[in-house]
Formats: sequence, structure tokens, C-alpha cells
Amino acid sequence: MPIGEFELIARYFQDPRPPLVAARPDVLLGIGDDAALLRMPPGHELVAALDTLVEGRHFPAGAPPESIGHRALAVNLSDLAAMGATPAWFLLALTLPRADEAFLEAFARGLFTLARAHDVALVGGDTTAGPLSLSVQALGTVPAGQALRRSGAAPGDLLYVSGTPGDAAAGLALLQARGSQGGDAHEQHLLQRFLFPEPRTELGLQLRGVASACIDVSDGLAADAGRLAAASGCAAIIDAGRLPLSDALRAQAGEDQSLAYALRGGDDYELCFTVPPLRRADFEARMTNVKCRVTCIGKLAVGSGVRVERDGASLATDTRGYDHFSNG
Repeated sequence: MPIGEFELIARYFQDPRPPLVAARPDVLLGIGDDAALLRMPPGHELVAALDTLVEGRHFPAGAPPESIGHRALAVNLSDLAAMGATPAWFLLALTLPRADEAFLEAFARGLFTLARAHDVALVGGDTTAGPLSLSVQALGTVPAGQALRRSGAAPGDLLYVSGTPGDAAAGLALLQARGSQGGDAHEQHLLQRFLFPEPRTELGLQLRGVASACIDVSDGLAADAGRLAAASGCAAIIDAGRLPLSDALRAQAGEDQSLAYALRGGDDYELCFTVPPLRRADFEARMTNVKCRVTCIGKLAVGSGVRVERDGASLATDTRGYDHFSNG
């Protein structure tokens, strides 16, 4: 007999290993009531992010359930990281075609493994029947007045990106072509980068006070850098020769396609940010505390739009990113 909604919640989403609610004294009331009660730390502001993932749009049909659970939370933690926030709590709305226990077990494992790694507690949500989709709202805190924003940069500020953009887009292409069983080590790396993106929470915290602006890279590096620049009233200039392309991406896609993936591919969930030249020394000192790679890929300038250059000459390249409605 299929399990019911309340048994489903109790079995898979009241995490018993160990209870994150018990580990967070700021959760006064969590799952099991009409709403959660949360205690804000004094002198902090609340940061809220919400993303929806739909099967066939954000992940292919048949994607590993563990990855779906991981990604549902990861994309929201990435948004909090872009604001310099410390993640604390999240809510989950899950729509399922049926109460498939094998799916739910793997989904919950992916979700809670990432939640424990970032010390965030599931405090509520909803479940319903229908086409597979899920929405997560992540909540975090930041000291008053210290949140990072897309605005705030100025001409001359240095433009950085974390990680190796383009890997996730190449991984998605592999997943669509071959499924989740990749071949060599390069293919496995690219698949992992799509299936299990790593939110740059630690980097976001270190950027407070040194970065002038920041954005989460979800729709493509060029497009998101352009959004940051536009919010700051500037143009973005990206040096193609500085883009940190991974060995796996180069081996799988070749030089030209790697560049296209890095500039236009989505789902990286890296951080793109700016640092004023006068703060560069402070920024580089802080980076010794951060495990992920960061690379200066250009600068902001007077004007508008995004320009990609190589050796000082403009490259004719499409800098548009993913759009849910214009991309079909």
C-alpha cells in the first residue's frame, strides 16, 4: 500500500541523524506545526532566497534522485553565498507523481547530506501530487549593513570568478547524451559538477567588507557578469585568455567549445564578484582561508554591456545566458 503524505514527511523529512533542529537553538518550532518559529541573532538582517526546479527544465527526466535533492538546496545556498549570508534554515515544497520510496530515500539523502555540511535545518514545507517539481526557500543571516549586492561596483574594479565555469554545462550535455554513467575521469568530473554543485558559502563570507558587488552564476558567466555590471552602472570587460577552464573541459570539448561553455553555460553556481584595486591586498590575504579557486578575469569600465576580449581585441561571441522563456 502506498505511503500517505504525513507518513512520507515523518519518514523522509524529519531528519533523525542527528536532528538538525536540536543542533540549532535558533529553531524554536520546526516541522509538525502550521509554521516555523525562528530566532534571529541580534544585529543581523534576514536574507531569503527561493528557487524552483522542474523536471525536464532544470534537470533531465531520470536524473539521479540524490542529485535532485542536493541541487534543490545547493542552488539556494549559492544565492545566499552571493549575498555574503550565513545559511541557517530552509523550507521545501515537493510535488511528486507518486510516493516512490526508493526515489524519496535517495532524494532525502542528497538533500540532508548537503544540509548537514552547511549546518542548515529543514523547518517546514509542503508535499503534493503532480508532475515532479520542487521549490526550496533558504534563509540566512548577515550582520546589519554588510550584505553583498549586485550594485556597488565602480569602473576600474577587478572582476573575479570562483571555480571553473563551463564544467556544469558540459556535464549536462554528457548527461543528456549518455546518462549519469560517465566514462573516463574527465567525464566523471564534468558530470559531478552538474549533478552536485558546491555552494561557495565560505567564499561569500570572506567577501564581506572587500567585494564591492557579487552575483551567483546560474545563467552563464557573461550574462551574470553583465547583470552585475548593469546594476552597478558599468560595463564588464572579460579577458577570454584569463578564463579558468578546467583540464576536463578542455579535454572533452576543445578550446572553442570550452570558451562557449564557460561564457554562456549555466548551472555553475559559482560566484562572480568585483574587488576595488585598493582592497586587492586585503582580498588576497582572505583568500588563504578559502579552499576554492578564484581568478581575476577582467574589470569593470565606463559604459554598459559585456565585452569579451583576447589580447586586447574584441571577440565576436554571444554573451546571452539562459532565459526560461526565450530559450524554449
